[in-house]
Amino acid sequence: MTLEIEYRAQLTEAEFATLADQLGQRGDDLGQDDKHIWFYVLPDKLLKVVHNISHGTGKVVVKTNRIGSGAAFPETELPIAAADVATAVRLFDALGYAPHMHDAHNERRNWRYRDVEIAMKWSQAWGHHAEFEVALPDDAGTDEIEKGHALIASVAAELGVRLMTEDELTEFTLQFEARQAATSAS
Repeated sequence: MTLEIEYRAQLTEAEFATLADQLGQRGDDLGQDDKHIWFYVLPDKLLKVVHNISHGTGKVVVKTNRIGSGAAFPETELPIAAADVATAVRLFDALGYAPHMHDAHNERRNWRYRDVEIAMKWSQAWGHHAEFEVALPDDAGTDEIEKGHALIASVAAELGVRLMTEDELTEFTLQFEARQAATSAS
């Protein structure tokens, strides 16, 4: 298990292109990382089944918080074969999580800049956006966690990116869930 510190930024298409140019000049390109993800959004956690299209792999992920409930949280990943992704989705559905599932395709390219992993993404729900992440050991202390937050803030500021607040993330998530519920009801 790792402790992730993760922030998001919504970007216009122009801001996305500018950030990509900056990272192309100053960052380490970690490559394309397109994914098909089945999200199970629960009141106190997020479960995911991920098919990594770019790498031909799969995994099951448990994040012990929801978007908008803090930027630092434990995450557990279980690698699975890409051939087992559909079975994992059926398993979660059979366990009763189907009403909480959102299916998404993410176009994604990963970068590393100053020890921060930056995933530049496009998805139907989010549009153009980026995630700034630092992974720490699960036993990281308060000082390490604070340094991780500060590093992400510093990198985002240097790159001219405004990170979303917890309130903005909560509001975005509530609006997304309301749209999903309305679509399911119709």
